[in-house]
Amino acid sequence: MADLTGPVSLADQIRLVAGLRWRMLINGLRKKNNVLDLIGMVFVSFFALILVIGPSLAFFFAGYSLVSAGRLQWLAAPFWAIFIFWQIFPIFAAGFGSGFEFRTLLRFPFSPSAFYLIGLAYGLADFPALASICWLLVLTAGATVAQPSILPIMLVVTMLIILLNATLERLIGSWLERLLARRRSREIFFGIFILVMFSMQFITPIQRQYVKKNPNPAAFVGVVKYLAPFPPSLSARVIAGAVRHDFVDIALGLSGLTAFVFLFSALLWQRYAAQYRGEELSESAAPIRAVRRPATPQIIGIARTSPGLLPPMIGPIVRKEFSYLIRNGFAFFLLVLPPAQILLFSSQFGGKHPIIAGRGLHADLFFPGMMAYTVLVMMGPAYNAFAYEGRGIQTYFTAPLKFSDIFAGKNLVSAAVIGFEVALCGVILAWAIGSPSIPTLLATTFALIFTVSGQLPIANWASLSFPRKLEFGSMRSQRNSGVSVWIMFGAQLVLAGISALVLSTARWSGSPWLPAEAFAFLAAAALGGYFASLQPLSELAEKKKEILIEALCR
Repeated sequence: MADLTGPVSLADQIRLVAGLRWRMLINGLRKKNNVLDLIGMVFVSFFALILVIGPSLAFFFAGYSLVSAGRLQWLAAPFWAIFIFWQIFPIFAAGFGSGFEFRTLLRFPFSPSAFYLIGLAYGLADFPALASICWLLVLTAGATVAQPSILPIMLVVTMLIILLNATLERLIGSWLERLLARRRSREIFFGIFILVMFSMQFITPIQRQYVKKNPNPAAFVGVVKYLAPFPPSLSARVIAGAVRHDFVDIALGLSGLTAFVFLFSALLWQRYAAQYRGEELSESAAPIRAVRRPATPQIIGIARTSPGLLPPMIGPIVRKEFSYLIRNGFAFFLLVLPPAQILLFSSQFGGKHPIIAGRGLHADLFFPGMMAYTVLVMMGPAYNAFAYEGRGIQTYFTAPLKFSDIFAGKNLVSAAVIGFEVALCGVILAWAIGSPSIPTLLATTFALIFTVSGQLPIANWASLSFPRKLEFGSMRSQRNSGVSVWIMFGAQLVLAGISALVLSTARWSGSPWLPAEAFAFLAAAALGGYFASLQPLSELAEKKKEILIEALCR
């Protein structure tokens, strides 16, 4: 039969894949969970759109003012801002975009060219890519309003920048997945990341020392000349040449951009060629002959007991969750992010030399806000507690244990991780901006207990109702279901509103200890509600058995 069919063109292969993905989306909407997932993603996209609108106005006026005023030497600044955002943001928000399903696509007889183009097109579906494309178009519109004659060259530059950024972003993501597939590479990467984030706190003192004392624009021009060979500066050179009718600058800029596009495309082709040949990324050791060892009574006794004071049914769950945490590089990356960002925020908004009106925020105001931010970041994985179980979820339904014990073990690890992060961030804040008052410290502690205990039952319910399978060591497709995302945001907003209302009572009543007393009562009530929810959730797990197995055993 294969001899009877003619060759399929490249356009037909891409069209068939696009049609297949569309039919999968339409057919998937027959399920209630998929409809809710789509609604959740639309809800999240609405807030993402709000984040895009503000910078869009800034880029429009930047393009208009720089071209109309003739300050062409500053045209590289907006291009550099978009370039850095497009390349850096996907690393911090890994998984919030569309994943390139290599294993799925390899089931079809694609040509290498179709495989490459489909992989590149997936990169344009990420939020950073969509936002950056929007900003580039707005920047083009602003520059065109100032001088309509440069519209054709602006469109050419925009298309080259989009192709270059999309190619480079896919190349960086592919190499990161390859490098972080091994534990040693992850350790080096995280070490460098921590060092860079720690060093960022010195940016403000250096800026204050050399910029405020020497506000000479010539110093910036001297720095810009070292960036001239790179794509954002080349883009600005092309536009400046079009404004001044300097065809040498236009030719040199376009030649440089085209050379970068070909270079990154060749490197990405090499990476995708390895994927096309079936490359598997894993840190597992090569198979060797197993050495059979007798099971001594001591080993058997250790296997049957759980560490510390944990019950026998909860101890193994805790050990397994901890193994998941240290094995998954991108999940472990989440532990480094809050302390690093709080270190950066504290150097910018607190301390002796802040950037806000020359006055630092008081510790009693800054401390609760940063602790709430830490909980917001760290609570995300709890809303998809069975993400890494895979086919092992079936074992939970056959083993002689209750789902209440499973939830208790998973929630215990989540609470311990959040507690560790909160303590670490608290130490950083105390070192950077000073310690808060005792009433504020106690109120914040009880508020965190209330917030975490109040969200865990909701997170457990979302994990049962809207599960999503995640892969170890993958930079892409690490996003919870859309419903879980907006449920998490809704719960965070409600609990944050309650906490803000309670904290404001201290100013209304004049009693600094009133919030601590109120949060102590709310924390006790939330803990009681959490323990009361375990048994109903255990019964709900039996009803959601088919949903869990279908979602996690694909």
